[in-house]
Amino acid sequence: MIIEVADRGPGVAEDDRDKIFEPFFTGKAQGTGLGLAVVRRVVELHHGTIAVYPNPGGGALFRAELPET
Repeated sequence: MIIEVADRGPGVAEDDRDKIFEPFFTGKAQGTGLGLAVVRRVVELHHGTIAVYPNPGGGALFRAELPET
């Protein structure tokens, strides 16, 4: 199963694409930097993967791939 979520915000810098899934990494003035780390952990516990890419229309595209059960 593939789940994609896209937005049209500022996107994610190429240098940050791996870092954003690490605990406590944030590019915001406020926030804990835990949200995407939790998402990655949940996806991995279901034997899946998650990554972020540039959205062709601008912004970011998050793609989670989970095995069929």
